[in-house]
Amino acid sequence: MAERIAEEKINQIRQSVDIVELISEYVQLKKQGRNYFGLCPFHGENSPSFSVSTDKQIYHCFGCGAGGNVFSFLMELEGVTFLEAAVKLAEKADIDLQVNLSVNGKGKSVSPEIQSMLDAHELLQKFYHHLLVNTKDGQHALEYLLQRGFTRESIDKFQIGYSLNSWDFVNKFLTKRDFSPELMEKAGLIIKRERDGTYFDRFRDRIMFPIFDRNGNTIAFSGRSLGADEPKYLNSPETAIFNKSKILYNFHLAKPSIRKLQQAILFEGFADVIAADKSGVENGIATMGTSLTDEHINIIKQNTQSITICYDSDKAGIEAAFRAGNMLIDAGCTIKVAMMSDGLDPDDYIKKNGPEKFRNEVIGASLTWMGFKFLYFRRGKKLQIEGERLAYIETILKEISKLTKAVEKDHYLRQLASEFSISLEALQQQLKQIFFTEKRKSNGQTPLVNQPRVIVKQDKKLPKAHFTAERRLIAHMLRNRDIAYKVQDLLQGNTFNTDEHQAIITYLIGFYEEHMNPDSSAFLTYIQDENLRRIIADIEMMSVNEELTNQELTDYIKQVLNYQKMLKIKEKEVELKEAERQSDYGKAAAIATEINQLRKSL
Repeated sequence: MAERIAEEKINQIRQSVDIVELISEYVQLKKQGRNYFGLCPFHGENSPSFSVSTDKQIYHCFGCGAGGNVFSFLMELEGVTFLEAAVKLAEKADIDLQVNLSVNGKGKSVSPEIQSMLDAHELLQKFYHHLLVNTKDGQHALEYLLQRGFTRESIDKFQIGYSLNSWDFVNKFLTKRDFSPELMEKAGLIIKRERDGTYFDRFRDRIMFPIFDRNGNTIAFSGRSLGADEPKYLNSPETAIFNKSKILYNFHLAKPSIRKLQQAILFEGFADVIAADKSGVENGIATMGTSLTDEHINIIKQNTQSITICYDSDKAGIEAAFRAGNMLIDAGCTIKVAMMSDGLDPDDYIKKNGPEKFRNEVIGASLTWMGFKFLYFRRGKKLQIEGERLAYIETILKEISKLTKAVEKDHYLRQLASEFSISLEALQQQLKQIFFTEKRKSNGQTPLVNQPRVIVKQDKKLPKAHFTAERRLIAHMLRNRDIAYKVQDLLQGNTFNTDEHQAIITYLIGFYEEHMNPDSSAFLTYIQDENLRRIIADIEMMSVNEELTNQELTDYIKQVLNYQKMLKIKEKEVELKEAERQSDYGKAAAIATEINQLRKSL
């Protein structure tokens, strides 16, 4: 097996994998003109500055400067080597590279230990499912699930299984297949006894729900007891392959639906996801027994900006929804909150009221974030008591003051006025008072709320003429092989003034020695330096004339060469002052003549 990939194979991969299709798996893209735009996956942002070019097969972020082709995208996003990225892309394009590299579902090379953990989980997941649906040992567990409303379709879709009521079956099962007990303990599948160092199974006589990562690899389990055994749910511990703060249950199955509907439904647990899926809600995901994290939000935002929170409608669930909603709003998402009556969770609601009501009267009737806050802040309030009523109105007005759209403000003010029989004018006046109060609190600075969103650009110095000229020359050189050689001749042995620019054209001439035609994506593969790749991607996204006229070319070359002359003039001026200081008038006169000649040549 070869460890180096032939160039023709690399070219075959580039030509087979469309960069827009690849990046669309990670970033929500929208076409604007000839390019596609979306939120950059490499840095947090609320306004799209990430551009992908179909024509050039490259990407560039105007915010953080990230740029490259299909290979560098995977390398930067997933932290893999070029070889690992090539293997994953080749697999996607069904190209046989004949490279001996062990990779997981993310295209990332993994250690033998990690691979063994993944293999063991995959093997057990299939075995547990087989026990449940095909054996007498799992018959009572299957009947239990069916009685609780699970369908065979859901059981198969989510690969639900059953673990035998045995203390050492899994240990023996894995040991016979050459899995190390020490490693399987690290994987959370078996437990070591302190008294004698022997091992026993973690999961016994439980309904087994496999946990998958975003690529569909089995990485953990949650086992539900069949009777009164405690705990009701027994989960895998966190391991080298399972981190709850980074895992969203069902993401690998829900992702196509999320992208199609441009909406994700966020649940608290996997039982709700499965029940919702059975009801026709296929874009459901859930955290794994942990609060929503920034990592979770980043995964969701790569696919949609619109999230509906559907947590339990009891006190704890409402508090959790409020916390999650604030995090999502801060991250720039558009959110709604689905509410259910009687403090039910989604699973119980569906069992009680049916799938159609859940789809239409819960998910379909979700509250806006502001609408949810109306309910959230009135919980526990006795609004018939004047003091509590006024305090509630004050709280809601403060929340309304944070809204940026005038129509929204007016809508909720009218809603408040109607509910409590208060004049709209009085509420508007109160809103103004809140504004000035907040203004005073911020030490005289105008608060962000209530104000139009104004983006103040920093006063950056304009690039010098030679810098712009060099970039425009490179842009044309990247598009036309003949121009590249022509620029090299016109420079007459001189170099570009910016080191990175000179490095790029040096690489480019070398590239053209081996390639007859310009190819931005191929050139980015040819370049090994990540910083240079980013600059090239930035230059490629520049808007330049289709044809470079002789006059334009001459002007650019002149700007490049003149800058070097200007630097020489400044150097001579320093020498002139030193000669004059030393009263060496002959030397001063000669230097002055040189300076005049240089200025005339500009």
